[in-house]
Amino acid sequence: MATIKKLAGQTVIYGMPTILGRLLNYLLVPLQTYVFATDQYGIIGELYAWMSLLLVILTYGFETAFFRFSQEEGLKDRTYSTSLISLLTTSTLFMGVALLFSNQIASVMNYAEHPEYIRWVIIIVSIDAFISISFAKLRLQMRAVKFAVVKFANIGTNILLNLLFLALLPYLYAKEIAPEIVNVIYDPSMGVGYVFIANVVASLVTLLLLIPEIFKVKWCFDFELWKKMMRYALPLLVLGLAGIVNETMDRVLIKYLSPKDIAQSQVGIYSACYKISIMMTIFIQAFKYAAEPFFFSKAKDRDAKETYANVMTVFVLICTIMFVGIMLYIDIIKYFVGPEYHVGLKVVPVLLMANLFLGIFYNLSIWYKLTDQTRFGAYITLIGAAITLLFNFLLIPIMGYYGSAWTTFLCYFTMVLLSYFIGQKYYPINYQVKKIVYYILFAVIIYLISDILPIQSTKISLLANTGLLLVYLFVLYLTENKTMKKIILS
Repeated sequence: MATIKKLAGQTVIYGMPTILGRLLNYLLVPLQTYVFATDQYGIIGELYAWMSLLLVILTYGFETAFFRFSQEEGLKDRTYSTSLISLLTTSTLFMGVALLFSNQIASVMNYAEHPEYIRWVIIIVSIDAFISISFAKLRLQMRAVKFAVVKFANIGTNILLNLLFLALLPYLYAKEIAPEIVNVIYDPSMGVGYVFIANVVASLVTLLLLIPEIFKVKWCFDFELWKKMMRYALPLLVLGLAGIVNETMDRVLIKYLSPKDIAQSQVGIYSACYKISIMMTIFIQAFKYAAEPFFFSKAKDRDAKETYANVMTVFVLICTIMFVGIMLYIDIIKYFVGPEYHVGLKVVPVLLMANLFLGIFYNLSIWYKLTDQTRFGAYITLIGAAITLLFNFLLIPIMGYYGSAWTTFLCYFTMVLLSYFIGQKYYPINYQVKKIVYYILFAVIIYLISDILPIQSTKISLLANTGLLLVYLFVLYLTENKTMKKIILS
């Protein structure tokens, strides 16, 4: 229990900049969804999906490989330097070649009129891929303050520039205030392009702040170590690619499988409603930041497996509370996005539950990372990717973005089952399966009761849902109060 308390503390340390940063960043969602029509916001959703895919390719599993090989005696600096040089080389090559062919890429992606969007995306992912290993180093060294400062600088720059380009300058332009200045720095025809410009500047600011970390270590490239890291990381690259297909390619597929006249709008609606799952997404990301180095550090402990099992139970408990909280107050939370996007709110509970299972998969994945059998992670995630592609192709033409939501859930649910049963063979952990299933089913039942209550008044509905939330929390308290007291007092 003391170990779980320690992990909770580390989740807060690494999660705080992630949580607060993501919260601040997500404040851009209402700004952007109230400023841009659904088809314009769809451009943002699609291109950021491609950016996620490219970032996985350009980091090729080296963050996890860095954690793994830094554990070996005397290899920390050499591992960092080798990783840094490797990522610098590949990121620079990618940026040069991709920029050279940016017009052709834009034409293939139906952005021939705006090839600058593609150029900005290329620059962003190239910088972010290179600096990813410096962030990993800060996490490994537990340097939470530096980590937070750099993250907040990135996010703050992005937010301020979004506010400048999407709110302040348009207002000054419309009111013809200081036109001699505004007309020089603002062009209303740029539209969503300003979102990417803001991101480019934020990435450059981050790179500048991390330069001391980049040059603090003695640069050397250990080719033999690099080969070992590549052998370890390549299955993780396959895993990451398949994982990003599962997480983001639904937005791309919606564009190409929906009727042309509404395709971009469908992407925009789905992307905006996906963002409503903000709290669970942020928690899972914060947990992932803290858990990976934590799990590796506990691997040699005698009670490591018991720790992993307890962490899983507490993780699911927190996620189900978030699920219930978001869905019981969806009538308020929905105003996080513009009214045009509310038509897609029915995908939110499905996506929330899908993300919960993704978090469970992150917990389960420790078995193949600790046993150096990362190929199993790749196999499982490839199966998930196959499900994602197959069922999106089958369901989007029939159900639109609802088909994508259910496909996402089916994908992660299947991956959890496969990882659990295979993991029990190679690295058995006595997870509290019955309790976990109980938490999830109870949360779904509470939501369904709320959904079927025939209450028209929003005020009365919120009052009834508050009662349901209190019932839910009380039952959980009766079930888990002893465990929670052990964690708090440990």
